[in-house]
Amino acid sequence: MTMIDTAPATGPEDVPAAPTLTKSRRRLRIRSKKMLIGLILLGIFVLVAIIGPMIAPYKPTALMPLEGPPLHGGTAPSQLPGAKHLLGQTNIGGDILSQMLAGTRPTIIVSFLAGAVATALAVIIGITAGYVGGIVDEVLSLIANVFLVIPALPLLIAIGAFLGPNRAGNPLVIGLIIAATGWAWGARVMRAQALSMRSRDFVEAARISGEKTRRIVLAEIMPNLTAIIASSFLFTTIYAIGTYVGLGFLTVVSAGADYNWGTILFDATSSSAVESGFWWWYIPPGLAIALLGTSLALINFGIDEYINPRLRMATSPRHALRVLGVRLRPQLGFTPVVRHGRAGAVVTQSGVGEAL
Repeated sequence: MTMIDTAPATGPEDVPAAPTLTKSRRRLRIRSKKMLIGLILLGIFVLVAIIGPMIAPYKPTALMPLEGPPLHGGTAPSQLPGAKHLLGQTNIGGDILSQMLAGTRPTIIVSFLAGAVATALAVIIGITAGYVGGIVDEVLSLIANVFLVIPALPLLIAIGAFLGPNRAGNPLVIGLIIAATGWAWGARVMRAQALSMRSRDFVEAARISGEKTRRIVLAEIMPNLTAIIASSFLFTTIYAIGTYVGLGFLTVVSAGADYNWGTILFDATSSSAVESGFWWWYIPPGLAIALLGTSLALINFGIDEYINPRLRMATSPRHALRVLGVRLRPQLGFTPVVRHGRAGAVVTQSGVGEAL
């Protein structure tokens, strides 16, 4: 294929300035649709966690007569969603909407507390082991391997039974317990990254110049692991959500006055809600769990696009070409060709360049 370029030669003064490209790329990062959707969903859950118990129409443990619309043309009230109970009632008269609103706060507290503490442990132990090496690496790696092979859920059940229902129902306590069992995998990832970075030129230069180990780790290594640390935090938080809901479903975490989504699913399962067709009882907590996990995953994808320039350019190649001053005119059956070093050229997919 022959490239015919009719664009006049241009000088360096015609080439778009680098700051303009940088600003455009920065705007592209901020406009990540995945991160925007994830932040909106997460913001809704955080808002509900803050004001949910205050706007709940009833107490989550309150039992009231069934007040739903009659079924199949009858006259007796039912559990169906209605004007007084927007998400319906349980088989004994509990308001499901109130239970959902009350259960959002402990779920958010436990998941984010566990994610933050587990990520901090993973960063401290993993990077220290990878950078220092030697006997320190062997001891810390042994500890991480022990926590990796221990089954997390049976250990959590045993710890919850040992603590008793009062302390096991405390979101702060259960969050710390989940963090203690969920940091090892992140520590292994951090260790591998630290091992690959400690021989880099900029780390060697900092070491030769006499920088302290703490400053090298904090100022040289950790900034280059921002995407991995953020990803570790978000996916550890997702793990904590599933674990906390699972503990509530197994009744390890007692509901008491503080419901969580797992206890709602347990009540629905033990009352045969699925077999009876009471969809309003088990779909809302299941959908809430899925949406909260999806919001965190979307934020993680957005962070990857923000930090990784390859992903950033891959998300919008046409935008990147517009920034460079190139317009593509589609033509079926031809491959687009872009000549570098020419500013202001219009390149068609037939390979013919025209002057702007």
